[in-house]
Amino acid sequence: MKKLLLLYLLFALSALAQPQFYPHPSVKTGIDVLVKQNFSILKGKRVGLITNPTGITDGLQSTADVFAGTKQFRLVALFGPEHGVRGDAAAGQSIDSYLDSATGVPVYSLYGKNTKPAPTMLKGVDVLVYDIQDIGTRSYTFISTMARAMEAAAENNIEFVVLDRPNPLTGNRIEGNVLDPKFKSFVGMFPIPYVYGMTCGELAQLLNGEGWSGGGKKCNLKVVPMEGWSRAMSWQQTGLQWVPPSPHIPTAETALFCAATGAMGELDALNVGIGYTMPFQVAGAPWIDAELLAERMETFQLPGVRFRPVTYIPFYAAMKGKQVNGVQIYIVDPEKANLVNVQLYLMQAINEMYPSRNIFGLADSIEVTMFDKVMGTDAVRLALAGNVPVEKITSEWKKETDQFLPVRKKYLLYE
Repeated sequence: MKKLLLLYLLFALSALAQPQFYPHPSVKTGIDVLVKQNFSILKGKRVGLITNPTGITDGLQSTADVFAGTKQFRLVALFGPEHGVRGDAAAGQSIDSYLDSATGVPVYSLYGKNTKPAPTMLKGVDVLVYDIQDIGTRSYTFISTMARAMEAAAENNIEFVVLDRPNPLTGNRIEGNVLDPKFKSFVGMFPIPYVYGMTCGELAQLLNGEGWSGGGKKCNLKVVPMEGWSRAMSWQQTGLQWVPPSPHIPTAETALFCAATGAMGELDALNVGIGYTMPFQVAGAPWIDAELLAERMETFQLPGVRFRPVTYIPFYAAMKGKQVNGVQIYIVDPEKANLVNVQLYLMQAINEMYPSRNIFGLADSIEVTMFDKVMGTDAVRLALAGNVPVEKITSEWKKETDQFLPVRKKYLLYE
């Protein structure tokens, strides 16, 4: 009997140690709600779909393939953001138009030469549908693609439908500075915080309602909301499977790290794990003393974040084949952590420890220009280079976010 009890206990402990799978997600995304509704809002229409590999049903079927296979409406065009409809383009790579081999439907690129659907691309389209998983940070180009497509829809009197998806940073997290319009670009088009705490459907409503897309002209917008999602949900709690929206966001957890180091990664002087097995989870350079940097970062006692010294050699991209020394970042309590601030403290520490390295480079260099665009201001770089403490830099952001919150609140769809 004791032996049987022991075996049962071992079996129970073993089961607890196994990865947790969710064969039946607790959240239905916009595409699954649309399917459940038998595509009622699209019936009989000619549809253009803006999507990428993240546009999937809970059965992991591509939204593009689902649309191509239904008889409720006709899929007449596909539109690809950065990385393409099927995810086969590298970051920053321009994409040409072509015929999709799976559906036979023409694919038009919305990254590179055209960031907005041209009237010729929209010929014969009654409604544009957007189905892409976002990561919750302002500098990720998919929300710019959405906004530009909304602008085209408004100009061409075409309906625009957003199939909503969860924000992997939760719908409550709001961090960072509000973008200064002087630094508007495709990696930051609107005066919203770096981490803005909205789903893509909610953000679309905000952009449309405030007249921030389309030069003030509003489109005929419909959002297909999710079922079962609440603002405080982590990605793991949704039970949904994660599809990488781009090559360096392999897991939902990576979205957290991208918010923590993504802007800093624009600086050529530092490596944030791009080209290694931990994208956005590390920060370093060949000339850094890893032990000293880890000790310095631990002195800040950042809530919910820990650091340990690490040495690694990138397989590709910047610093390929070189030994990089720095820190690995651990987000031990996401609810307590301020993700955007992590990179500010890292840059402050490295700048203080190695002032002669000039990690911010030349003011007019490509990497510095890109860093300022991603941050939505040059004030952060100038302050850090001038040894202004992070606490002073971030204290000035509160007034900006306080002004954003009541605007955001008008467009929220979920509790």
